[in-house]
Amino acid sequence: MNDRGTKKWTSLMMPEHIGMLNEYWDSMDNKIKPILDEQQLDEIGIKLHEAITKDLEVEITYYGKGNHDYLSIKEKIYRIDYIDKYIKMDNFDRSKIEFCDILDINIV
Repeated sequence: MNDRGTKKWTSLMMPEHIGMLNEYWDSMDNKIKPILDEQQLDEIGIKLHEAITKDLEVEITYYGKGNHDYLSIKEKIYRIDYIDKYIKMDNFDRSKIEFCDILDINIV
């Protein structure tokens, strides 16, 4: 017996229901931003300070708000703005990385 799963029921569904199901399946791939504790935040701050003062290349893992995924970039830090709480990378023109989105920093 060849069962077609949800395929056989889509002809009985309204377009709004199909759209809602597609949104639901897409949202299942979204990752949740983890909450970092004080020790992890202090460690990130120390590594940021060391990287900017010694002009070192870092790999930053951060949470992408637009696509709800973990992203990483490997560059030198161009600027740290402590007032607006973001960092800029050398060739990272699209946007800035906010402090609250940084998950981990590794000095390369």
